[in-house]
Amino acid sequence: MSDRKDAGARFLAFVELIAKLRAPGGCPWDREQTHASVKPMTIEEAYEVAQAIDEGDDHELAAELGDLLLQVVFHAQMATDRNAFTIAEVIDSVSAKMIRRHPHVFGDDGASTASQVLRKWEALKAEERASKGEAPSAESMLDSVSKGLPAILEAFQMTTKVSRVGFDWPDAAAAAVKLDEEAAELKAALAEGAPDADAVLEELGDLLFAAVNVARLLGLDPESALKGSNRKFRRRFRHVEEGLRERGRTPDGSDLAEMDALWNDAKRREKH
Repeated sequence: MSDRKDAGARFLAFVELIAKLRAPGGCPWDREQTHASVKPMTIEEAYEVAQAIDEGDDHELAAELGDLLLQVVFHAQMATDRNAFTIAEVIDSVSAKMIRRHPHVFGDDGASTASQVLRKWEALKAEERASKGEAPSAESMLDSVSKGLPAILEAFQMTTKVSRVGFDWPDAAAAAVKLDEEAAELKAALAEGAPDADAVLEELGDLLFAAVNVARLLGLDPESALKGSNRKFRRRFRHVEEGLRERGRTPDGSDLAEMDALWNDAKRREKH
C-alpha cells in the first residue's frame, strides 16, 4: 500500500510539473502547443512503447511508458487550460468504465473464463451505447473500432470483436486456406493482359486481411510479426551495404546479382 501512496504522490507532483510548464512564466514551447500539434507525438510515443515490448527491453519499456504518460497528462492539462476537463475527470471516467465492465469482479455477475468476459463486454458496450441514446438499429459492434487506426490494427480489432460472437474461422488452418485463395485471386488479377489497378488493389487488400486473420487465430500480433520482418530486412540490407562498402562500392553502383549474393550471405550467417 505504501508503494501505491508513493506512486500517487509522484503522479500528483508530475501533474503539477506539467501545469507549471503550461502556466504563465513557464516554457514558451509548451504553452504554444495544442491537442492537434501534440497528436503526432502521442502516436509516436505509443509506437515506441510497442517497440520496447517487441524488443523485450524492460528498462526501455519503463522509459517509453513514462513518455506516453507525459502525453496523457499534457493533453489533460491543455484541456484544463481551456476549461474543458481535468486529469481527475480523465481518471474518474476510465475508473468508472473499468468497474462497469467488470461486474464479475466488482459486482455479482459471474464469469469464470476469458471468453465469457469478452462476450459480456460486448453486451455491456451495447448497453452503454443505448444509454447514450444511440438507436440499436443504427449501431454496430464495429462502431467502437476507430477508422483512424493503422489498417493492420483495424483489421485485427474488427475480426477480434466479431469472433467474440462466433463469427470466425474454426482455426488458423482454415484461415490459411482462405489466405491461399486470396493469393490465387491476386495472381489471377495480375495475369490479366492489362491488369485492372482497382481489382489488383482490392485483391491485395483481401490478401493482407486474410493474413491478419491467420495471425490472430495463431494468437500472434500481426503488427509485431511485420515489425519483426522489417527489422530483419533492415539487418540484412545493412549487411549488403557493409559488404559493398568493403569493396569500395555503394548500392547504386552495384547490380542486383551482387546485392543478392550479399543478401543470401546475410541469411546464411543468421542461420549459424
